[in-house]
Amino acid sequence: MTNSKKLEVGQVLITRDVDFTRDSLVRYAGASGDFNQIHYRDDVAARVGLPGVLAHGMLTMGTAISPLVEWLGDPARLLSYGVRFTKPIVVPADGAVAVHIEAVVGAVDEEAGTARIDLKVSVEGEMVLGKAQAVIQI
Repeated sequence: MTNSKKLEVGQVLITRDVDFTRDSLVRYAGASGDFNQIHYRDDVAARVGLPGVLAHGMLTMGTAISPLVEWLGDPARLLSYGVRFTKPIVVPADGAVAVHIEAVVGAVDEEAGTARIDLKVSVEGEMVLGKAQAVIQI
């Protein structure tokens, strides 16, 4: 484990803010091949009833787990990861939207050598991912 302290339920492991910009969306689209126009065109997003251009769900999911993977030091220690997409992230044409990530120990199973890490991912205080949980090897 990167941190030599024993994990305890409720312990906050990581807090991080990540900015999403339209440039972030373009880079992700290029890397992923997801060029759905709701991720870069305001007119298309409006036409289909969205509140604005949305961040890719997988960009959000990947961004949310990245600090934990860094903290682990070895990505093989991430045993499972899942989320529910509960609220889209609207990315403004100018500026950025701050995505707040907090990783908290939700459960520890010393016998199995695992811990469940609950990820709280929010924008302006509203959760954008639900039941975002990872199981790690301790």
